[in-house]
Amino acid sequence: MKAGSGIPLWVVALLAALCLAVLAWTTFGFVVPFKHETGQAVLDTYFAGYDKSAVFHMQKLLDENETATRLLRAMYFGPELVFPALLTALLFLAFLKLGPVSSWFGRSVHPLVGKAIYLLPFIYGIADYGENISSLIAFGSGGPSTFATQLLPWMTRLKFASLAICFIVIARLAIARWLSPRED
Repeated sequence: MKAGSGIPLWVVALLAALCLAVLAWTTFGFVVPFKHETGQAVLDTYFAGYDKSAVFHMQKLLDENETATRLLRAMYFGPELVFPALLTALLFLAFLKLGPVSSWFGRSVHPLVGKAIYLLPFIYGIADYGENISSLIAFGSGGPSTFATQLLPWMTRLKFASLAICFIVIARLAIARWLSPRED
């Protein structure tokens, strides 16, 4: 039995399909209508990051546009409640499906390195939920929160950085597995 084969591929495929469905719901149900309503993208989609001035600009925009505010809040209380958990589970199962860390690198690795690699999907999930909570606080009706306004750009950067690292590690390992000689 090969390492990581205890997780059925259909489970990983099902999680991937659910992630795509929720991502489509988010995109076509909220992100596109928000852009149509305001002419500006939701801050969650800024892959390169943004600064506090973008947060202040978004606060001003939302103060002037009640429809955009309702769209953003509905997104955070709808698909954004489940998407980070689904994607975190998918990434973690993909890591488990690829087998033990020592088999990834073809040599023994320090146990802390292995544990740190398996934590990457959870860092993404925590950062994504942190970004969502920070957005709700920063753009809430109770007035702008200085802490949430300062935290929001950093949570977005951490979310995309950890997600990119996860994808890079998974791609590297999948390619290494594909190129490695088969054991029959």
